[in-house]
Amino acid sequence: MQYSSQSVAKPYFIAAIGLFLGQILFGLIMGLQYVIGDFLFPAIPFNVARMVHTNLLIVWLLFGFMGAAYYMIPEETETELYSPKLALLMFWVFLVAGAATVLGYLLVPYATLAQYTGNDILETMGREFLEQPLLTKIGIVVVALVFLFNLTMTMLKGRKTSIGLVLMMGLWGLAVFFLFSFYNPSNLVMDKYFWWWVVHLWVEGVWELILGALLAFVLIKVTGVDREVIEKWLYVIVTLSLVTGIIGTGHHYFWIGTPEYWQWWGSVFSALEPIPFFAMTVFAFNMVNRRRREHPNKAATLWALGTGVMSFLGAGVWGFLHTLAPVNYYTHGTQITAAHGHMAFYGAYAMVVITIISYAMPILRGRAANSEKAQVMEMWSFWLMTVAMVFITLFLTAAGILQVWLQRYSATPIPFMAAQDQLTIFYWLREGAGVMFLIGLLVYIASFFVGGNEKAKAA
Repeated sequence: MQYSSQSVAKPYFIAAIGLFLGQILFGLIMGLQYVIGDFLFPAIPFNVARMVHTNLLIVWLLFGFMGAAYYMIPEETETELYSPKLALLMFWVFLVAGAATVLGYLLVPYATLAQYTGNDILETMGREFLEQPLLTKIGIVVVALVFLFNLTMTMLKGRKTSIGLVLMMGLWGLAVFFLFSFYNPSNLVMDKYFWWWVVHLWVEGVWELILGALLAFVLIKVTGVDREVIEKWLYVIVTLSLVTGIIGTGHHYFWIGTPEYWQWWGSVFSALEPIPFFAMTVFAFNMVNRRRREHPNKAATLWALGTGVMSFLGAGVWGFLHTLAPVNYYTHGTQITAAHGHMAFYGAYAMVVITIISYAMPILRGRAANSEKAQVMEMWSFWLMTVAMVFITLFLTAAGILQVWLQRYSATPIPFMAAQDQLTIFYWLREGAGVMFLIGLLVYIASFFVGGNEKAKAA
């Protein structure tokens, strides 16, 4: 560890993995509720399990991004963090606020929670992925502003690099677009229009900048390839991501009452969105093939390569499968959407956060890499989770194709719930793959507690 202030990243990483585990557990609960409708009812209704599952996804990734930034920025700027104490304070504020919100979802009826937390003052609750109470949203803004202040002050006093600037651009964009979660117009079309400014412009816009910066940082460290070469690739990926992703927001505007031209704009630019993910895959493999040194952390290298491949498949290929308006007319809101969402989030964002944790945590613990035994376990976890996610995606895709036929395309379409009954076998298979994913995650966590002949001490 080059700078002592990098140590503040450690609790963020630990919290991220703990929340990731919680997300998977609630995903398995939801999976069972698909096939056993009254499972854990009324203690945990399906809508509550879904809120917790998706909110934990968002929060653990944010913890991961914040930890990654606190680890990377001191090295990129070649100076200590502006205020490590402020970073640790915001960690506890964010963790307590997140835990309180989840407990609120589980223990208090949602309407009552809205009443107690000021939703009558400013209505922001009740929208998918943005279900957080007003107080929680305000807390997120405060944490984000302090976090960005801390990093920006560090950047101003140190070296400026392309990776650092792209990362900061992504993080500032994340904060700015979250502000649209406070805007809840009464017109339903306008509501959905601006709702996507948070949801889409996060995951297919500014988050891609964070993804590119994290991947570039790790590849510099594990390959020894010249920074100039990697930064040129980063510029190309960032440009392609922003050009295709921002206008590609239009693929969410097909059927919500917006003008018809969005069907063309959305289709054309969404069809181009796989290009930056393909470039990212080529970038990762190219850098590893041109490596100038053999880094002892083989597991981190594997995660970096996996990020490129799985993000291309999940966000690129599975996104393209149903993004053209004539196809999306039949597929939107089906299990095909769920298939794309699962693999895209895992491949693009879960894997890149695990990549930086896999690289940085051994260094934060005083060594360049974990022992061979620990890394073998970690690589097993990679394959268990990744293969499980591939099967989850395939089962949901099969379910979605059958759902489209039964419910929307057939000459004699059947009602939604009747179609769901026909998909039960795929939901059971998906649940089995989910259990396999959980085992992989537990193996990953266990790998950090495995001893052995440790690699060379970190500088």
